[in-house]
Amino acid sequence: MSSMKKKLISLFIACFLMLSCSDNKLSPLTRDGIILAFGDSLTFGVGAGAQKSYPDFLSQITGLQVVNAGVSGETTTQGLKRFQSLLDKHQPELVILMEGGNDILRNHNLATTKKNLSEMIHLAKSFDSQVVMIGVPEKNLFSDSASFYYELADEHQIVFLDEILASLLRSRQYKSDPIHLNAKGYRKLAEKIADVLEASGAIEL
Repeated sequence: MSSMKKKLISLFIACFLMLSCSDNKLSPLTRDGIILAFGDSLTFGVGAGAQKSYPDFLSQITGLQVVNAGVSGETTTQGLKRFQSLLDKHQPELVILMEGGNDILRNHNLATTKKNLSEMIHLAKSFDSQVVMIGVPEKNLFSDSASFYYELADEHQIVFLDEILASLLRSRQYKSDPIHLNAKGYRKLAEKIADVLEASGAIEL
């Protein structure tokens, strides 16, 4: 493949990611800036070996410090209680928020789930942290992200990765079980996040 074709393909992918993940831009991250990856077992890395979570892979790809703040089994109500202390401790330039899956699985009131996530986004912004949100699919087979994630992204005007996790969970090669990724899946998730961060202006790869 010619160099020009590769550049055109890369440009097309970048444009596609921007269109599919939102029109919002991010400010460039500093080289010593911290990314806080906040969530549940999908952030912690359940289903893969040690140091094979998506935050680990994202740190390798970007060269930035990515703090893995995932707690397996956590709901958004539990997450909200510890979120501010992590912002205080790490002062992140960027928060990657991927939580709500346990609320969905346990049939929690999704209005409460949305409210909890909204409060997390407000808190992050109050610390001058930028926010990227990753949508979690509904329980239905082959479903896309739950609708409240789209509502949150629109209300808060944040970069939103709507179908990345859902698409990976539809592919057997990327899963360790029906709701968790394997090491290959977490690496792919990290690669896609990095592509979006680059397309949104946060990093240069």
